[in-house]
Amino acid sequence: MALKTASTNGMWMLEDCKRSFMEMKWKKVHRYIVFKIEEKSKKVAVDKVGAAGETYHDLAASLPEDDCRYAVFDFDYVTVDNCRMSKLFFITWSPEASRIREKMMYATSKSGLRKVLEGIHYELQATDPTEMGFDKIQDRTK
Repeated sequence: MALKTASTNGMWMLEDCKRSFMEMKWKKVHRYIVFKIEEKSKKVAVDKVGAAGETYHDLAASLPEDDCRYAVFDFDYVTVDNCRMSKLFFITWSPEASRIREKMMYATSKSGLRKVLEGIHYELQATDPTEMGFDKIQDRTK
């Protein structure tokens, strides 16, 4: 089953995208979710789900070198006051080696997906691994 997103280019989002996101957000069963756009069907689908025990490095390693993706990462940390916190990061992965058409499709579909995935705290856009290093995630929560 597909949900129509608020995207201007007519992308559809498969129901499992929203369900996986809600499981991550509320039940904490996933550490991250990687989404891809299926070019022929114009649907946003779940590409990979990282189990709760996986790390940010596992997410970074799962992103293809030559294809765009969206990802949501649940970052747990402890504040200087010793409080446990969790923040959701939305990452747009658009590597230099990906096709121009694909980059454009991901850029124009991002806002529609973001509207459906309510509760994102921070956003990152990266074209190479250094732009989405773990230090960038940590710096945002300070």
